[in-house]
Amino acid sequence: MALVVGVSLRKGGKVQYYDPDRLSLRVGDEVIVPTPKGVEFGVVVVPPREIPGTPNGLRKVIRRATDRDRQQKERNEIRQDRAWRKCLELIAKHQLPMKLVDIDYAFDGSSITFYFTAEGRVDFRALVRDLASTLKTRIELRQIGVRDEAKMIGGLGPCGRTLCCATFLTQFHPISIRMAKEQHLPLNPAKISGICGRLMCCLHYEQDAYRRFLRWVPAIGEVVETERGKAKVVAHDVLHEKVTLELEDGEKFTVPADYFGPPPQEVEPEEEGEDEIVEDTDEEIPAE
Repeated sequence: MALVVGVSLRKGGKVQYYDPDRLSLRVGDEVIVPTPKGVEFGVVVVPPREIPGTPNGLRKVIRRATDRDRQQKERNEIRQDRAWRKCLELIAKHQLPMKLVDIDYAFDGSSITFYFTAEGRVDFRALVRDLASTLKTRIELRQIGVRDEAKMIGGLGPCGRTLCCATFLTQFHPISIRMAKEQHLPLNPAKISGICGRLMCCLHYEQDAYRRFLRWVPAIGEVVETERGKAKVVAHDVLHEKVTLELEDGEKFTVPADYFGPPPQEVEPEEEGEDEIVEDTDEEIPAE
């Protein structure tokens, strides 16, 4: 067994796991951790827990953040604002068809990563040179998708709550229109799309329950034999695991799902199809 702790380097960012190295850490503690790009300032979001085996390449938490580290973080935020304004100025100067979304300023100041969206590939070599000349550090530009943009910017979803991707989701799952069909949702883009314009991530939350139920009971419109004669399935109640049947004389009645046998033990994995929505991926372009 290995003891690990989950650390996020940015709000709503991916959780990375580290060896707490005998430190007694709790959720909300600020720590300094190693990354492939150098040391970074992070916050504990998953309390220490044991996992089976010994993960390869598990890095150790360097230390708790000190007042000096917090001051460095505040200075970086001031520099980040300056870098943001300068990048917007240079994008306008070079008339590049790109939208700046966010900036990630390395804790030690060794590099700055600019996140942007664009319709296609952008020739930003001149932009990189000007940024490096002005900011005197290593520059990286990373093109992201619309779902990543929503995650970074945040906002309110159609449900009225803060976006899931900006609060607790650490990765995006592929979402397909088939999920909306199986959940009997209206196939209206305005009803099942998030503010990013893609199908809502929450379609994935209960999908396993719907797929299990649809494998368990007859489909809507199917005719089945009952003690009261032949009946047609007219409605499903997935949450209560019930099925509504209609007799030939028009009378309707409801039966529990186990009326049709025991539930399936496993749910078949989602099959990819033409209606599959491909997950957004970051495209990193190294500086010249």
